[in-house]
Amino acid sequence: MKNLQILLTLAFFVFASFKSDKPAYFIFAKEGKTVKYSKMLKEVQDADIVLFGESHDNPISHWLQLELTTDLFETKKENLILGAEMFESDNQVILNEYLDSLISQRSFETEARIWPNYKTDYKPLVEFANKNRLQFVASNVPRRYASMVNKKGFEGLEELSDEAKTFIPPLPIDYDSTLNCYKSMMEMEGMGPHVTENFPKAQAIKDATMAHFILKNWSPEKMLIHYHGSYHSENFESIYWYLKKANPELNIVTIHTVSQGDVSELEEENIGLADFTICVDENMTKTR
Repeated sequence: MKNLQILLTLAFFVFASFKSDKPAYFIFAKEGKTVKYSKMLKEVQDADIVLFGESHDNPISHWLQLELTTDLFETKKENLILGAEMFESDNQVILNEYLDSLISQRSFETEARIWPNYKTDYKPLVEFANKNRLQFVASNVPRRYASMVNKKGFEGLEELSDEAKTFIPPLPIDYDSTLNCYKSMMEMEGMGPHVTENFPKAQAIKDATMAHFILKNWSPEKMLIHYHGSYHSENFESIYWYLKKANPELNIVTIHTVSQGDVSELEEENIGLADFTICVDENMTKTR
């Protein structure tokens, strides 16, 4: 009887401790069931390309990006390649010069058009690549060319010089206006009359460019992990669509980030958006 009382008392405290926990996030598989980080890591290990969709101002996203990258490096070593939306393709030379110790950190950060939250959120990834001598791909389209597409459509890119065209995918640009990621942009409320059919094309040139430079730098013996806003791989569209169109045999694992008031169960609208979804408490502090 005494032993039973001890067990019941212990069980009570364990249960009470569990109930008082305030988890910051849970990870969910595609079908909406919770999974451990170790499960996600195991499945990611076999991927050719990992598309890690973040919330730009979410510290949990950025922490898990660094954790996953660090753990993948343990097995992939020099066969791991990093890439990010946050660096534009015409800054690849500057990024390479920094990683090759040809220019100072100050010069790199001054000239590379880094994002406002670079030091808290992306610098740890760049410095990880720097420390471990890893390749880092500047994959995004130069913003001036996205603006050009918004004004003139894809046809405007034909006016670029041959040198400028090295920073974008080969022309003409593939585009499917029926994909939800682009169609929904035309259906957004409150966008006003200034929104034309070129508006989603300006988004598509980003996706197409990121996919282009991912493939240009990936090879079968390598793994490339790419960091970008969740929108760019949500619902297995955007970057994912361009990658699969170019190479249907690619093994791509997608990771997505959402915020909810209750993180213990995915809301229906958030189920199936990716192979793995990180659900973060909506009260999580922001990084910018």
